[in-house]
Amino acid sequence: MTQPIRPRRSMLYVPGDKPRALEKAKTLACDAIIFDLEDAVGPENKSRARAAIAEAVRAGGYATRELILRVSAPDNADDLVLAAALPIHGVLLPKVEAPATVTTVARTCPHPIWCMIETPLGVLRAGEIAAASDRLAGFVAGTNDLTKDLRARHTPDRAPLLTALSLMVLAARAYRLAVIDGVHLDLDDLAGFEAACRQGVELGFDGKSLVHPNSIDIANRIFGPAPDEIAQARRIVAGWAEARAQGLGVTRIDGAMVEQLHFDAAERLLALADVIART
Repeated sequence: MTQPIRPRRSMLYVPGDKPRALEKAKTLACDAIIFDLEDAVGPENKSRARAAIAEAVRAGGYATRELILRVSAPDNADDLVLAAALPIHGVLLPKVEAPATVTTVARTCPHPIWCMIETPLGVLRAGEIAAASDRLAGFVAGTNDLTKDLRARHTPDRAPLLTALSLMVLAARAYRLAVIDGVHLDLDDLAGFEAACRQGVELGFDGKSLVHPNSIDIANRIFGPAPDEIAQARRIVAGWAEARAQGLGVTRIDGAMVEQLHFDAAERLLALADVIART
């Protein structure tokens, strides 16, 4: 699936059975909202959550935010029927471990499909899952479940997860998919959250999934283009145009060698910055 450039710096999970949270989300600066029918909603509240989500989405007011519904299971018929009936931008499937999960949902779901990669088997099959359908939009890392299944430890540097996170990014990029980093557990540790966001940028993630609004601004700042990056990208685009006009295949800008790949990256960054500025 060839996707238009859009910011996904911050994807906020909102419990489907919390009408006040669904309403408040309309005022928040997150790029995307994940209406949650899975972990955040108890079994006894699933039906009520579906009704609340349907009412909130149909009422509108979410502006340009990307709206995604996380179903309670890839084979939950009630959740998928709701998804098909709503004007949303995607459906997020939890604990995907096989390409068949994607292809089965794609047959009946009219929306782009996102996959949670949150088990060891899901990580090992990430490439196969990424190739399963041209309806696939991206991956979301489920770092908490993955840590549990690995019998690993939650560490500030996330060293136990680095191999898995990199494999997710590799698979996503191989098939031109978006890829979103997992949530940060300690809601009061904003310094730790910021460090995790910086690590996510360095690994190649497009943004961060969030469970609390207090971290939206940090995610938007770190995963968005910084002013100095925008300025440098503009110099690269201008310098590359001049180099190409002279028939050159490589040039020097700000003391560094620049070729086509640097121009492509700069052009994408400027396009992303432009979209952010217009939202």
